[in-house]
Amino acid sequence: MTGYDAPKSIYGPVTDWVTDFDHGDPQYNRHAHAIWAELRDKCPVAHSERYGGTWLPVTHELVREIAYDTENFTSRAVVVSTEIPLDPAPIGGAPPITSDPPFHHEARRVVLPPFSPKKIAEWEPEIRRLCNELLDEMEAEAKIGLTVDAAIQYAQHIPVNVIARMLGFPLEDQDLFREFVHDLLENINLDPQDRISAFERIDAYVKAQIDDHIANPRDDLAGYLLDVELFGEKIPHELVGGFILLLLVAGIDTTWSAIGSSLWHLATHADDRRRLASDPSLMPTAIEEFLRAYAPVTMARLVAKDHDFHGCPMKKDEWVLLPFPAANLDPAEFPDADRVLIDRAENRHSAFGLGIHRCLGSNLARLELRVAVEEFIKRFPDFELAHGEEGVVWSVGQIRGPRALPVRIA
Repeated sequence: MTGYDAPKSIYGPVTDWVTDFDHGDPQYNRHAHAIWAELRDKCPVAHSERYGGTWLPVTHELVREIAYDTENFTSRAVVVSTEIPLDPAPIGGAPPITSDPPFHHEARRVVLPPFSPKKIAEWEPEIRRLCNELLDEMEAEAKIGLTVDAAIQYAQHIPVNVIARMLGFPLEDQDLFREFVHDLLENINLDPQDRISAFERIDAYVKAQIDDHIANPRDDLAGYLLDVELFGEKIPHELVGGFILLLLVAGIDTTWSAIGSSLWHLATHADDRRRLASDPSLMPTAIEEFLRAYAPVTMARLVAKDHDFHGCPMKKDEWVLLPFPAANLDPAEFPDADRVLIDRAENRHSAFGLGIHRCLGSNLARLELRVAVEEFIKRFPDFELAHGEEGVVWSVGQIRGPRALPVRIA
């Protein structure tokens, strides 16, 4: 992906964020913080008829309540779009994120070992090497006066390269993986048949990779999933494909967006950038604050059965968005919630989710984000947006981050 064109909503522009919101509107992620603040004041649970009916709670308390309620809200579909996948509960199409209890617990237990802190720490030298290779190319361009793009030339390459290596998939397919992410997470308001076709394309690719791993066994994450047991038996190949789909898609866009948002902040807040560049000891708290303030992930649930939620008449199979970023900006939960404080000492944010589906790849995401920011400001301690905010293109959909971030290196 060398450029980016934000998809347009088939529903047309939003007329009122309280009654007609659409996370597929290109203005949503660009102005998300202001929209959530407005909703928090006017209506803490917004509703829209789009996508067959969608609800949007924006306070920490309400988001948390839904995230922990597995009786009234099912996870069998977690991306709001024009098409509800047919995969039934409790497994869903991409376990464990699409799984409900009791299956969820065992599915998550299977995937956790490869993402333990010890296993993930082994990747740090490789991630640091990759970052510096990308920065070498950017530095060469900057030295001859060219504008470089911190999203297109840097952020988008780091997680896709790492997850491809972890899974044992061809590195030359990295552009294809970004297309998959775009199709599944951003092209959300296509005709339902087009959504189904996109899933079929990805399924065919994953199946081909599974077949290759069966024919040529090797020690990687895909090989691990083919060998590990669930309920005392090897995991069926179609279920292995579901696990891989989750890791391939969720392991790319979330971290790509977190890196980009952190660099956007540093490009637009010179005091924080200079302070962090001169005092690397602030990096741990800064990373956690970037995660809080610019948490990339909004998850979703389906209403499992008709349910009155604090006076909101939610109907079976309506969507509910869980904007963890909005929960992190709730002043009732965090002092100075709307300020980014890179030395914030107490920071129990929800960037990695709440409830049973808390992100299993959080160790990897933190490592990639930390190393990416460390190496970028070490190489470029002074940079700013090249074309102001107008030059920044934000993603569309439930994963929020800059897709284009042109910066000028001083």
